[in-house]
Amino acid sequence: MDLAVSHDFAEETMEAKARWFQSLTMEQRMDVFCSFMDLIFAINPHIADSKDAEQLAKGIPILSRP
Repeated sequence: MDLAVSHDFAEETMEAKARWFQSLTMEQRMDVFCSFMDLIFAINPHIADSKDAEQLAKGIPILSRP
């Protein structure tokens, strides 16, 4: 794992983030996952109480001006 700090926007690509995540050990990946879950529960403690999301309508609704 590279511990250097970079301020380059090239490091913000999805590919760069995927490479960083793949460089972690399984334990480190679980620590990241648990940290994200702790953040989610801190923001919305009742998120686990919500039911499965369902699609409201099939397809993409087309909006037009009257």
